[in-house]
Amino acid sequence: MDFAYTESELAFQKELRAWLEENLPEGWLEGKRVIPEDDNQKAAFLRDWYRKLAEGGWSGISWPKEYGGRGASLMQEVIYEQEMARVKAPPALNIIGTAMVGPTLLQIGTDYQKERYIEKILNGEEIWCQGYSEPNAGSDLAAIQTKAVKKGDKWIINGQKIWTSYAHLADRCFLLARTENTGKKHEGITAFLVDMHQEGVETRTIRSINDRRDFNEMFFNDAIAYDADIVGEVNQGWKVSLILLSHERVGVARQTFRLQKQFEELVELAKSMKKNGRPLAADPLVRQNLAIFRTKTKALLFNYYRHLTNTIRAGRPGPEGSMDKLASSELGQEMLAYAISLQGASGTLWKGDASVDQNWQQEYLRSFAYTIEGGTSEIQKNIVGERILGLPKDIKY
Repeated sequence: MDFAYTESELAFQKELRAWLEENLPEGWLEGKRVIPEDDNQKAAFLRDWYRKLAEGGWSGISWPKEYGGRGASLMQEVIYEQEMARVKAPPALNIIGTAMVGPTLLQIGTDYQKERYIEKILNGEEIWCQGYSEPNAGSDLAAIQTKAVKKGDKWIINGQKIWTSYAHLADRCFLLARTENTGKKHEGITAFLVDMHQEGVETRTIRSINDRRDFNEMFFNDAIAYDADIVGEVNQGWKVSLILLSHERVGVARQTFRLQKQFEELVELAKSMKKNGRPLAADPLVRQNLAIFRTKTKALLFNYYRHLTNTIRAGRPGPEGSMDKLASSELGQEMLAYAISLQGASGTLWKGDASVDQNWQQEYLRSFAYTIEGGTSEIQKNIVGERILGLPKDIKY
């Protein structure tokens, strides 16, 4: 394996690093990574950061140049994620729009949809969310019950979505709704582009275990969408959703690179924490556990690179991404739990109560979602078993 970047890739990396040094929030590179907790201030902070990304040409980098993107290669996208993980950059507020909705519209959207939405997605004028999961349809997406009924050129939408990231800040939603009941779950689903600011849409934030409010419930009570808001064809939303998901090419890379950074911070935590006057990093058992995590994070990285190579050669991602997702989410949980254990009694304390870095507590509590979001570990194991190992499918009763 040759891990060296080409000259053009190195130039891309250098350009991005220089931009980050110039544009990250003040003190960010020195470790003062503070995102406001107040909902309004946090929203303003994230919008401002996304605006900077857009103005600098760092939103939608894989989009074709004629639509405002950089036409970045897959390797350039990977470098982008690697550099963002290195500096622990603030989250990109419109990631659903730029990574998934926009590319889908560029591929199969109508001329009207491209003209109406593409520019505003890229520059952050309109923020997008994704209306997929429902209270009774999480991993089993085809079991959705939200309905859309046609009346003239309008579609009347009723139902509920849940665990929708940033829905309380979104202007538009890429929504899946059932438009026909054929008796087959994957049929009769249609994809709509829904205005979040209309009277028929209600958003309620969900207070997570780490006291943050990034997830939401959405209620649709006679909400309206029009024929022009349909992506693809009526009742063909399942195919459209697969197209949309295929554009999220580097989500696993994001988590893989973050874990490399997280390991470095875990080592620094072990060096800073003391027991009986000695750094925990001097304890043989702690050093052994750190060595194990070092091995696991590197194995995860090299396995990802192997799968990335296969993707480049084949021209499309394969089922191996499920292996990466499964391993990275479970390793992330494991490392954060160990960080809390290193803190001893202080690990049980909350905001302002301990002398240790409270980000560990925040991230540890957030990590319980790792093995659920983006497809549960159980779903990933099924994919690995059936599509990689060739095992028989589950028996359906």
